[in-house]
This record gives sequence, C-alpha cells and structure tokens, in this order.
Amino acid sequence: MTAKLEADLTAAIAAAADLTALEAVRVSALGKSGAISDLLKSLGGMSPDERREQGPLINGLRDRVAAAIAARKATLEAAELDARLASEGVDLSLPAPPRRKGGVHPTMQVMDEMIAIFAEMGFSLAEGPDIETDFNNFTALNFPPKHPAREMHDTFFLPEDENGERKVLRTHTSPVQVRVMNRTNQKPAAPWIASGQEPPIRVIVPGRTFRKDSDQTHTPMFHQIEGLVIDKAIHMGHLKWTLETFLGRFFETPDVVTRFRPHHFPFTEPSAEMDVQCDRSGGEVKIGQGTDWLEILGCGMVHPNVLRNCGLDPDIWQGFAFGCGVDRLGVLKYGMPDLRDMFATDVRWLQHYGFSPFAAPNPATGLS
Repeated sequence: MTAKLEADLTAAIAAAADLTALEAVRVSALGKSGAISDLLKSLGGMSPDERREQGPLINGLRDRVAAAIAARKATLEAAELDARLASEGVDLSLPAPPRRKGGVHPTMQVMDEMIAIFAEMGFSLAEGPDIETDFNNFTALNFPPKHPAREMHDTFFLPEDENGERKVLRTHTSPVQVRVMNRTNQKPAAPWIASGQEPPIRVIVPGRTFRKDSDQTHTPMFHQIEGLVIDKAIHMGHLKWTLETFLGRFFETPDVVTRFRPHHFPFTEPSAEMDVQCDRSGGEVKIGQGTDWLEILGCGMVHPNVLRNCGLDPDIWQGFAFGCGVDRLGVLKYGMPDLRDMFATDVRWLQHYGFSPFAAPNPATGLS
C-alpha cells in the first residue's frame, strides 16, 4: 500500500508545473488531513507488533516524500527566478532615454539659496499678497502724499473700488513689514498672509514686485527679498554684519568687501545703499576681487514713523530693514548677460541656466 502511495505522490510531485501545484500536492500528502498523515494517525490503533513493522515504513515514506517536495520546490523557484531575470533584463544596446527637459528656474534657485542662508542665521519666513492697499504699500511706510512713487508712471494702480480707494500691485515687499509689525491687524484672510506679532521680530520676505520699468537691468515684474529685524538696542552694526555675512555665504567667498553710501528711503532713517567690491574686467563681474564697486541693495534703520504706524514705541523698539533684487543677484552670481532673459520663456536659455530639482540648496551640502 505504501509503495503505491509513494509512486503516486512521486509522480504528482514531478508533474507539478509551479509552486502552487506543488503546494497542493504537499497538502494532500503531508497536510493535516493528508494521505501520509492519515497513515501516521492509524499507528495508534495497531498492535505493538504491527507498529514495529509499519512505523518505520510510514515514517520513511514521509521523509522521502518531504525530501522530494523540497527538491522540486528548489527547482521551480530557480526556474521562476530565471524567468523573472530574463523578463526584467535591460538591453544595453538600446539608445539612452531622452535627457530630462525640466529644471529649476534660476530665480527660484537663487531665492532658495537666500532663504537657506537667512534661515541658518535665525530668520523666519513671512509672505503677503501681491495686491496691496495704498496704506500698507505707501502710507504706513512713511511715503508723503505727493511722493513720485505714487504716480501712475511708476506704479500699477487697480481701478477704484466702491469707496473710491485704489489697490496697487505692490512696488516692493516692504508692505509685509507692516503686516508683520502691525499688532492691530485682524486675522488674515489666508494662512499665507503675514499677521501682526510681538517683537522681537526677525523675518525675511521673498516675493514678486511690480514697477513700470523695463531695460537690461529692470523688468516690470521682478523678485525681491526683504529683511526685517525689530528688537531692543538694535544698531547699524548689526545690519552691517548681517549683510556682509549673507553676501559672503551667497557668493561663496570669504573676500567680500562692502561700503555703505548715504541714501534716502522714506521708511528708513538713516538709509544707505550697499556696494560690494568687484572686478568688471573681461565682460563679467567677479565678487571679492578687483577695485570696482557695484550697488547691490538698499537698507537702513526702520524709521520711527513706521514703527508708530504699526503700533510700536520707537523709544523702546528699534530695528533695521534691507531689500535686494533676487533676479539681479542671480544675474551677478551666475553670469547672465541680460535680466530680461529670465522672463523671456526661451527653452534654450532655461536648459542652459536651469538647475537640477534634486539639488536643493542647503548649508550642509552647498548652495549652488
């Protein structure tokens, strides 16, 4: 009986075409209700002499069938692996896939670099809307009523609303200063719009700005990054250290030499423009060498009137602010000849100057 059962099981094992069929044979032979398992259960009802005779036969059958199943399983698994490797193989004679066409725009790359630097210096991020009120864009920032920046030839004004008020496309990112400092602000209409907070304040404000200007170094829409620090006993020395540290990290050189020239901005007093020493020879600008100077940003101490307009006492709180063009710094750092190319949507230009989306700038692995 065991010889016939062994022959049947051996044939079924050899005929199993895959692992599923082999598992079915194993269950039918060695499973809880399998043929060999039933024979083992029958040993309990046999006499001692029958058990001595049948026990070794049944146990030997079980071991041989189990060994045959294991051997067949190894063969089927090897065949399955070979088939999978063959189906998933790479034909190295095929042409390479087309090169990726997407990339990070230089403006966004430069903005990410600047944010990474200031984040390392302890600045947080604040944002505001592109369409601003006249109060936030001009009045709160100490612009007099007849200031030239309010004129139509400089600013994009929207049509008057039912109250006779005109919104503007913000001419700078400074209105976000007002939104950050103004503690009387209502809850913002959207979570990304900055709301008033208590000093001390240390924020940067990246974003788009709009002015009626277009030439090799100006565009009607451009990107700025604004910095604002409000605290007690803040002075120009803090501003100078912050800007020089930023420029050294941004241009990735320790040899940054700067100078401050007196200037006028309605929202800062004293105000200054900051120049960086450079070399203009050879058709490109090299920061950290040479004897030329290049104006790079505007800055100053926050005007007491701006602090008062935002509900802060200038006898207690002082601060500094600065603003620079993101696009212009990108042109300087990466040697682009014309600022307008940044917005010309020329695919060839973007492919040449674009950045890999997998190389996000950070202080640990490098900026550019």
